[in-house]
Amino acid sequence: MAAKILLFALLLVASPFAFASDPSPLQDFCVADEMSHVFVNGFVCKDPKLAKAEDFLFSGLDKPGNTSNKFGSKVTLIDASKIPGLNTLGVSMARLDVAPNGLNPPHIHPRATEILTVIEGSLYVGFVTSNPENKLFSKVLNKGDVFVFPKGLIHFEFNYGPTRAVALGSLGSQNPGLIRIGESVFGSNPSISDDILAKTFQVDKKTIDWIQAQFASTN
Repeated sequence: MAAKILLFALLLVASPFAFASDPSPLQDFCVADEMSHVFVNGFVCKDPKLAKAEDFLFSGLDKPGNTSNKFGSKVTLIDASKIPGLNTLGVSMARLDVAPNGLNPPHIHPRATEILTVIEGSLYVGFVTSNPENKLFSKVLNKGDVFVFPKGLIHFEFNYGPTRAVALGSLGSQNPGLIRIGESVFGSNPSISDDILAKTFQVDKKTIDWIQAQFASTN
C-alpha cells in the first residue's frame, strides 16, 4: 500500500498539471468584474453578455512615464487591473522609461518570464542565475534589440546613455508580481532585524541602519 501511495505521489509531481501557472481559460474570455467583492485567484468573471470592446482596451501607453524619482525610471504596467479582458489570459505588458543614468533596480517577477524590446535609446540589462552559480548574463541593448529575463530571476535595466531610453516588456502572467530586492530587504515593514542583515551582508549594524533609512520613505 505504501509503495502505491509513493508511486502516486511521484506521478503527481511529474505531471505537467503540478507546475504553477496562471489558470487556463475555460471560455473565450473572462472579463474581470471590478465591482465584485468575491475573493478568488484572479478576478471574478462578469456576464459575457455584458462585455464590451472597452474591456479589452487601454489607451495612453504612448505617453512617457515620469522619471523624476530617486531611481530615474518609471514602469507603466498594463495588467488585468488595467485591461479587464486580460483576466485568465496569462499575459500582461509594461512600458519602461529610463532617464540618462537612470536605473530600474534589481527585481524579480515571481510569476512571469519577461521579454523586453528596446524601442528608443540604449539599455544595459542583465539577470543573475540561482545559487550556487549566481552567474550574471548581461548585454547592452540598442533600439530593436530583444532580451529575455527568465521567470523568478533577479534582473535590472540601466540607462548608461545620454538620452532617455524606452522599452516595452511582455510578461507571461496577468499578474506578474514585483519584488524589488533593496526595498524588500531594507524597506520591509516591520523592518528585518539589523542583527540578521548585518550578519547576512557581513557589515556592521550602523551600515545596515543607514541603508534601511534610505528605504524608510518607500513604506
